Parts: sequence; C-alpha cells; structure tokens
Amino acid sequence: MHPLLAAAAERRTGVFTALDARRAGYGHDEIRHLRASGAWHRLRRGVYITAAALSEADRTGRRHRVECIAVLLALDGATAAVSHRSAARLWGLPTPRSGSDAIRLTDPAHGRSGRGFHVTRGPLEPDEVRVRGPLRLTSPARTLVDLARTETLEDAVVAMDAALLAGRVAAQQLAEAVARAARWPGAPRAARVVPLADGRAESPLETRGRLRLLGAGLPAPELQMEIRSAQRLVGVVDAWFDDAAVAVEFDGRVKYTDPWRGRDPGQVLWEEKRREDALRSLDVRVVRIAEADLGTGWPATERRLRELLATPGPGARRFTATARSGGRLRTG
Repeated sequence: MHPLLAAAAERRTGVFTALDARRAGYGHDEIRHLRASGAWHRLRRGVYITAAALSEADRTGRRHRVECIAVLLALDGATAAVSHRSAARLWGLPTPRSGSDAIRLTDPAHGRSGRGFHVTRGPLEPDEVRVRGPLRLTSPARTLVDLARTETLEDAVVAMDAALLAGRVAAQQLAEAVARAARWPGAPRAARVVPLADGRAESPLETRGRLRLLGAGLPAPELQMEIRSAQRLVGVVDAWFDDAAVAVEFDGRVKYTDPWRGRDPGQVLWEEKRREDALRSLDVRVVRIAEADLGTGWPATERRLRELLATPGPGARRFTATARSGGRLRTG
C-alpha cells in the first residue's frame, strides 16, 4: 500500500476512502481489481478497508468502531455524531442484548436512514459531542440520556450504573443532561431512570437484581458493604439488609468462567465458599442470586428473602457492617 494511503488508513483504524486512494495514485480499474481480488473490502460506497485490517478489527473487537467510522465518512456530514447504543458501545458500556444493530447517529441538520444506519434529527450542543480521532460521538451523559429515552428502563439503568462505576460520568452530569432533554421525546422515561442509577453496582447482574428487589417492594438494600469482625475484613457483600443481617450475593457465572486477578475457577470457588462460611459463622444469613433466579426462579427467591427479612438479625453482633463509598471496577 502506498505510504499516503497507509497513513490515511492508519488514522482511521484501517478505513480509507476512494478519494484517499486516488490521491495516492490508485486508478478506478486498480481499485476495482483490488476489490474483486478480495484484497480490499468495501464497507460503504466509496469507503474501503483491506482484508487484513478488517480481520484484525474483528480479532481485537474493533469492528463496531470500523463500521461507525465508515458511516461517518460515507455521510460526509460534519455535524453528525454517533449516538444512542452505537455511542454506548464505543464508550465501552453495556448495550441492550436485543434490537437493531444499525449504527445510530444524531444530526442537528437532518435525519435519514440507509443500509445499516439511522440518523435522528436532534439538537447537539458543543459540550454534548466528543471527538476521538476520526470519530464524532455523543458525550457519555448525552449518550446515557438518549438510551434512557429509547431503550428499556432496565437496559438504561445497567448502562448508567456501568458508566458511574467506570467514572465515565458523574451523577450531576446525568441530572443536567436529563434536565436539558426535558422537552424531547421520551424525556419522562429518562427522568425515571436517573434516580435509579447507582455506581456501586459492579456488574449488570447486580443492577438487574437491585431493580428486581425494588420492584418487589422489598426494602432498598445497602450496596457494597464491608463486613468486619475484630477489625478483620471478612468479606464485601453486594447487597445488605441491616435489620435482618441478610447479605445478598449476585452470583454471575463469569466470576467462575472468566475470573479476574489471575485466579483460576477452582480457586475462586474455594475462596467464595470460605468467605460464605465465615459470614455464616457470624450469624449473617447469605442469599445467592444467579441469573436464573431473576427470571422463572424469582417467585421462590422472593419468598425466601421475605421470610429471612421477617426475622430480626442477632441481638449481639460480632461484626460491623460499613458501606463502601463506591464500587470497584473489576479488570483483568
């Protein structure tokens, strides 16, 4: 590849345009031959990537980024920004597990739809747009409010919790973004979502579990509680009902199949058992809630929780329970 074209592609995660190719000396027939041979792959009309670069994007999980860059280049719109769930993915936030995979954009000038993309016409203030290399995308706060206006409440809270946990956004920024969107379609939905967000949740399962507890009319639990005995940290529990001394652990399978801090699954399972035994020895009652318990297994889970919460905890406590100020972001 000519150095001029290679440089243009490098700036855009491997993506380049027909104009870039012509500037580097590639003629129409040569471009057509490279496409026909499979050496170049057409992402959009007049927008290309080499087969090797596309394979690398797939391998490294950057295919969505490549597709967003391609749409922005094809639209050639300086005012458009990637938005909604497409921007959420670029920010590394959890996105809805169902629905369209079309690239979503927002443009103050016009709205349109095409193959694999949808542009919503809507206001975009300068502070609501971020530029990351070749990408224009909505800010984290604007992205989350757009999700809250258009996606399910659960999906929106999961994304907000993750953004707060990762420090992508602050609670005050969410409140300001919701206020700014007060007259937009879906604004009442967004206003209901923001008060439910809590950056102490360390996984989507914890968020969905918390919403299940609230939806059942159970008392709101404290999150990320440190349980100590004789000043020794026994464990940190996901949710805590203080009056009944009941700890709730949201037990995601990923904890065992893809553990963090270099631990193997057997070690994780052993540590979890030892921690739970230590908590029970202090008269703390522990309830483990897995993904299935939030679905068809919820009635039985709710009954068990209600029974436990109806019984006061130990009168003389051999432990203390202290809330952490925030959750801990788990990385490899």
